[in-house]
Amino acid sequence: MKILVPVKRVVDYNVKVRVKADGTGVDIGNVKMSMNPFDEIAVEEAVRLKEKGVATEVIAVSCGVAACQETLRTAMAIGADRGILVETDVELQPLAVAKLLKALVDKEQPGLIILGKQAIDDDANQTGQMLAALADLPQATFASKVEVAGDRVEVTREVDGGLETLSLSTPAVVTTDLRLNEPRYVTLPNIMKAKKKPLDTIKPADLGVDVAPRVKTLKVAEPAGRKAGIKVADVAALVDKLKNEAKVI
Repeated sequence: MKILVPVKRVVDYNVKVRVKADGTGVDIGNVKMSMNPFDEIAVEEAVRLKEKGVATEVIAVSCGVAACQETLRTAMAIGADRGILVETDVELQPLAVAKLLKALVDKEQPGLIILGKQAIDDDANQTGQMLAALADLPQATFASKVEVAGDRVEVTREVDGGLETLSLSTPAVVTTDLRLNEPRYVTLPNIMKAKKKPLDTIKPADLGVDVAPRVKTLKVAEPAGRKAGIKVADVAALVDKLKNEAKVI
């Protein structure tokens, strides 16, 4: 079984993002970039399945600028066997990424596609679901446990009422939650080995996909700063403010 793992290059989660002065987006100049944390969990899960003998090959895929090769090398250092970069300078939106991944699914015929439930830059939480719809594949989102047996995959996911277990036929799409696993530390020897692993670069046109944006961003603004709290003299004053100012009671 092949496992396809899409990974996204995003601003590192430790970095405080800054909005551009003209409000057109987030400033990524001279900012540390890294793999989306949810995608890192997806790579780790795919590698663990390979180590169990369930999978024969793990393929990491990234869509974006040439610098995404670094993200793919990180995935290969974790344990992915090879990488595919769909290179484009166009701003990619979830639907465009899902179409690119669908074309790659048709080409590679993986038994399982594992990807992060969302990216920490746009928080869209759409790509996995769109891919499942386009490719007409069963899906299980927000996975906290994945077990593969034969041609079926059992996925435990967290829902409002507790835990839900889904049994899917393969091929299938699974999106990962934070509780699925803890990604391993990437060692220097594995980083060196990753440099020798194959990485193919293709263009969206090679896959026959139009990636032109369908949605236009009008303005990006920082959230309003939190106002300082106040102290009240007694319970009566607190109740008065909650009732007449906050209007919550």
